[in-house]
Amino acid sequence: MKATRSKQLATYIDEAKISATLTAARACDAQRVREILSKAREMHGLDASEMTTLMENNEPELLEEMYAAARLVKNEIYGNRLVLFAPLYISNLCSNECLYCAFRARNKELVRRALNPEEIANETRILIEQGHKRVLVVSGERYPKEGLDYVLKAIETVYKTRSGRGEIRRVNANVAPLSVEDFKRLKAAKIGTYQCFQETYHRETYAAVHVGGIKRDFDWRATCFDRAMQAGIDDVGIGVLFGLYDWKYEVLAMKQEIEHLEDAFGVGPHTISVPRMEPAVGSTLAYASAHPVSDSDFKKIVALLRLAVPYTGIIMSTRENADTRRATFELGVSQISAGSRCNPGGYADSANGHNSEQFQLGDHRSLDEVVRDVAALGYTPSFCTACYRLGRTGADFMDMAKPGLIKHHCAPNALSSCMEYLLDYAKPATRKVGENLITHELDTMEPSVQQIGRRLVSEVQADKRDVFV
Repeated sequence: MKATRSKQLATYIDEAKISATLTAARACDAQRVREILSKAREMHGLDASEMTTLMENNEPELLEEMYAAARLVKNEIYGNRLVLFAPLYISNLCSNECLYCAFRARNKELVRRALNPEEIANETRILIEQGHKRVLVVSGERYPKEGLDYVLKAIETVYKTRSGRGEIRRVNANVAPLSVEDFKRLKAAKIGTYQCFQETYHRETYAAVHVGGIKRDFDWRATCFDRAMQAGIDDVGIGVLFGLYDWKYEVLAMKQEIEHLEDAFGVGPHTISVPRMEPAVGSTLAYASAHPVSDSDFKKIVALLRLAVPYTGIIMSTRENADTRRATFELGVSQISAGSRCNPGGYADSANGHNSEQFQLGDHRSLDEVVRDVAALGYTPSFCTACYRLGRTGADFMDMAKPGLIKHHCAPNALSSCMEYLLDYAKPATRKVGENLITHELDTMEPSVQQIGRRLVSEVQADKRDVFV
C-alpha cells in the first residue's frame, strides 16, 4: 500500500508547555488535592495543572480519596459493566524497526506469518465458539502484496464467519496510519473503532526507538486521527506504551491530543489504552525499560485518566496479570481483553506461539475464567455492540456519555448480552455466578431501567439472541 503522505505537523504537541507544567508542580497540598477531586466528581474533566497536582500526590489517604473519586465517576458514566473483546492478529509482517517490539523488521528470532482467509476464518470461528462478539483486528505494519485490501478482506472474512448461532458483531481495527482516502475504505468495511498508539509523544525518544520504516515519521503517526476523522471515522482509540518515556509527560501529551481532537472535530477519543512495556522476543529494550512504571503509579494513571477524561473508555489488556487487572477495574477501566493471543494463528495453536507473538502476555486465563472472575467481583461482563450498530458513535455517543446517560442503555444491554453468553457458552460454575449477578443487578436497577433490563433478559431466556436498546 502506498499512501499519499501529508505534510501536516502535529503542532498540538507542545513539549515546552508540558515541561513547564511539570516543573511548576509543587509538593502535595491536601487542600488543593481535595479541591481538584471535588471538581473531578462533577465529571467535567481536569486541566493539565490539575492533573499534575494529582500526579504529585503520594499521600496514602489522599490517594484513596482519588481512587474513590475515580470509582464514583466511572460508575456514574459507565456503571459497573466491563466490555469484553479479543485481539485477532492476522499478520506479524512489519517494515518498521521499533526497538521495543518483537515484530520489528530485522528481528531474526521471530517466526513470520500472515494468515490466509481460511486461517482467519478458523481463528474467528474459535473466538466465536468461546463466546466472543467483538474483536480487534491487529496487523503488523507491512501487508502482503494486496496492501490494504488484505486487511479489508480479513475484516470481511471475520464478519461473514459463523459457528452455530454465534457470530462476531463488531470488528475494531488496529492497523498502520492511512491516508484520508484509505481511511474512507476502512470505514466502508464497517469497522467500529480505529485504534492506533502513538507509543510515545516525546519526539527525541520517538526518534531513538523508531529507527527504520515509515513509523519513523512522528508527525504522520501523530496526525493519523485527523485523517481518520476527515474520512468519517468518528470513533478512535488512542494510547501510549508506558515505559518508553516519563509517564507524567505522556499523560499530559495525551491530554493535548484529546483537546486537539475536541477542538478540531468536536469529539475526543472513544477509548484510551494504557499498555505497559512487556518482554518481547528479540527486543533488549523491552526487557530493560529506562522509564519503568510501578504498579502504584500504574493505578494512579488509570484513576487520573478517568478523572481527567471522564467520558472516554479505558482499555486494560492482557499484558497485565490478573491481579493488576482486578486492581484497575474499580479505578476506571471499562473494557478488557480476555483469552487473548498476540500472534497470528494463536487461537488455533495456543501452545506454540512464543516465537511469533508481539509481546509476553500477563493474563493467560480463558474467556470463561475471566467472565466468572469479573462476575464474582460484582461487575457485569458485557458483550454488547449496540452503540456501533445504532449509530451511537462519535459525538452522539459523547453527548450521552458526558451527562452519564449512556449507562441507561448500556446496563440493560450488558445484562442481556451476558445472559446470552451464560446460556450458550459458559461452564456450569460460571453460569451460576453470572446468573446470580444478573439477578442482583436487576433487583437494584432504577425502575425505568430495570423494566428494560428484565424484558431484554427474558427475551434471551426465551431463546432470542442479539437483543438490545
